[in-house]
Amino acid sequence: MKNQTTVTEFILLGLSSDPQMQIFLFSVFLVIYLITLGGNIVIMVVIRADSHLHTPMYFFLFHLSFVDICYSSVTVPNALRNFLAVHKTISINGCIDQMFFILLSGGAEILILSAMAYDLYAAIYDPLRYMERMSKGICVQLVSCAWAINFFHALINTVFTFKLHFCGPNQISHFNCELPSLLQLSCTDTLTNQVVLLTSVLIFGSSSFLLTLISYIHIISTILRIRSVEGRRKAFSTCSSHLIVVGLFYLTGFLQYTKSSSVSSVVLGEIFSIQYSVLTPMINPIIYSLKNKKVKTGVGQMLGKLKFLK
Repeated sequence: MKNQTTVTEFILLGLSSDPQMQIFLFSVFLVIYLITLGGNIVIMVVIRADSHLHTPMYFFLFHLSFVDICYSSVTVPNALRNFLAVHKTISINGCIDQMFFILLSGGAEILILSAMAYDLYAAIYDPLRYMERMSKGICVQLVSCAWAINFFHALINTVFTFKLHFCGPNQISHFNCELPSLLQLSCTDTLTNQVVLLTSVLIFGSSSFLLTLISYIHIISTILRIRSVEGRRKAFSTCSSHLIVVGLFYLTGFLQYTKSSSVSSVVLGEIFSIQYSVLTPMINPIIYSLKNKKVKTGVGQMLGKLKFLK
């Protein structure tokens, strides 16, 4: 059914109305975006080119980098345009389209992180059966399910959003279009949308969170049984950095989509959104890959080949 509205576009107020601050934010976001693209593209190229990295762990890293590029590209370029634009507008359909891809890529990232946690658990807890548990077919199925499940999650929330009526105001106190912001602007009752959103977040988010949590509990319990102090230290160093990234992503995402619509929560919402949609795609390559010796060796070999070609 076609959505009849008196509002044809939204105004994205962004993070600041001060022109100098907007130029500063443009520079910061541009640097972050370029680092995100560069880091993730390098990781994808290295994993694809190095046959030693054709294992389940690096298969998931490859797809995590791809998701990070998608996630960052859904939000940051539009934010960069608005930092410099005089009229910071976006059409209703364009806003809902962005919301759909934010839900899709953000949800896919959550499930791929869960798959990576399970992969790490399988490698540490039962190494003898690791290749049986994490065969290429199973890895492909896990990544495919991550995209399919979140396509359904994003689609069902988008369908109900198209049924909303927007008659004003049309200002969004944010730098991108997310579902909670759209629900606040609706002139019609949003109870159904809130129930659908909360139900989908609890079902998909809680299931992936429990899988990740259980995997890390088993990982930590296995690490504690390592007799070597140095071995435990290295394992905990890797595991703790992973847990920090995953924990921040889950916490800020959950709070963003379940918090109240008070004035104070607007600032919190912007902070949460920056964390999981802008900073996380940049940090992931550093935490998961660039600290990895095999990846760093692969990067070195690739740079060596480039110098040789010159």
